Parts: sequence; structure tokens; C-alpha cells
Amino acid sequence: MIYLDTSVALAQLLGEDRTPPDEIWREVLVSSRLLEYELFTRLHARGLTRSHASVARELLDRVALADLSATVLARALDAFPVAVRTLDALHLATADYLRRHGQSVHLATYDRRMMDAATAMGLPLASL
Repeated sequence: MIYLDTSVALAQLLGEDRTPPDEIWREVLVSSRLLEYELFTRLHARGLTRSHASVARELLDRVALADLSATVLARALDAFPVAVRTLDALHLATADYLRRHGQSVHLATYDRRMMDAATAMGLPLASL
């Protein structure tokens, strides 16, 4: 199972210089429901909602979105082995929750801080 971070979803959606390999889209994908809000906030900020909303919805339809449960929110309050930003803490807490509940989760991210935190947590990284 691949935990899809917003950085990877945005790279795919916006056709950035670095985009995930095609194989990633054939994997089981999961993310926090937060992904939906982050994608649309970025599209709105860039004035791309009209041109990219349907593609964003198609991308989101490929991803199982986990709700921010009380357990996940409580984990995000705890310290991480590497300093992380608030939204990153929520993503990492969600991935950690899934892993602690028996899922084999690999984090797909382009964010260096997220990579460092995941590695320190023993959460494997997906090959990008």
C-alpha cells in the first residue's frame, strides 16, 4: 500500500518537473482526507480550479481517503523524531496509524522533511 503525500499528488496533477512513475497508479493508494483539501486549496490559490478540478477529482477517486480520527489526531500531537509542519504531522500520523493496524505502508513524498521523519519512524519510502 502506498501512502500518497500531497507533494506527489500535486506533481502529478500539475505536471511538475518531477512526477511519480506510472507504476504508482497501479498500486493500492491511501491518504488522509486532508489530501482533498490540500489539493483544492492549491488549485484555488493558483487560479487552476476551472482547468484542473475534474482531473483532481479523478486522481482522488483512485485514493482511499482515511478520516482524521481521534486516534490519528492524538498521534499528531505527539512529538516526531524530526521536526515537521502541522499538515505533515497529520499525514505521518495517518500513515503510522495504518501501519500500527497491520497495513504494509510505504510513504510516497517529495518533501525532504517528510522523508526524514518517515525514515526515523521506520516507515519505508516508496520508490519515486
